[in-house]
Amino acid sequence: MVTKRLLILLVAIVFTLSLASLGLSAGTVEKGVTGTVTKIEGSKVSILDSMGNEKTIKVTDTEILKDLKVGDHVSIKDGQLIKEKEETKSPGTSRY
Repeated sequence: MVTKRLLILLVAIVFTLSLASLGLSAGTVEKGVTGTVTKIEGSKVSILDSMGNEKTIKVTDTEILKDLKVGDHVSIKDGQLIKEKEETKSPGTSRY
């Protein structure tokens, strides 16, 4: 009777720990990077994210580099570098 309870307890602990490890590992996947271009060297682009971390990536599609300049806001999603559209304001308009 005691061994049966210990076995059930052991199975419950193993199950709980396996669920916890799955939850922790799911949080480590990087969903994407969004930030400001700080440096462009050849096909490598350095991006400063909102947390102040600088990440350098190698761009495989060099067409995007033609329009890219330091200070542009970009995001990386699914391995693709995407230049975010700049807001254009009409003359005489204000946000306030």
